[in-house]
Amino acid sequence: MDRGLVILLHGVGSNGANMAALGRALAPALPGLAFESPDAPHGSGAHREWFSVIGVTEANRPGRVVAARPGFDAVIATLIEQHGYSNALDRVALLGFSQGSIMALDALASGRWPVGAVVAFSGRLASPPPLAPATGTPLLLVHGDADPVMPSGESIRAAEQLKAAGVRARISIEPGLGHQVSNGGLAEAASFIDDVLP
Repeated sequence: MDRGLVILLHGVGSNGANMAALGRALAPALPGLAFESPDAPHGSGAHREWFSVIGVTEANRPGRVVAARPGFDAVIATLIEQHGYSNALDRVALLGFSQGSIMALDALASGRWPVGAVVAFSGRLASPPPLAPATGTPLLLVHGDADPVMPSGESIRAAEQLKAAGVRARISIEPGLGHQVSNGGLAEAASFIDDVLP
């Protein structure tokens, strides 16, 4: 059995193959970990999504996140079972980008997935209250302060809310970075995962 599993969660209009490149970049720094980058269950062709963003607003986004949970949970449960970690969730890390981060943060904030680590790049907390997080799961949020798609204030707010709910959250704001993952952010994520997975 591998030391653990990292599940990479893509953003809207992307797909698992795009996220697999991040897994390949992380792998040398995380020997013994397996990487999976599934396609979200919705969308068509190479353009997948965890939930539709057509007509999305601050008011209706939480409902869309809740509606996306069954499909998300089925994808995650299947991968964890395939790798033999159904009874060892502390060996699993969820790493998301953009909409993938929204779903990873929801998995943590709702308490559904008490995994060993969550890393959220360019994300936001869109889970409806009350939050009931898995407080044993450490969290790293990474966000560029020049992100035109998802303002970095979203990660700052997520960190504040989840810390208030008992989560050990760390945040890294990268100067001048847009809606993307930098090499520095990847290195920080690798160090974090290496530190917190058993």
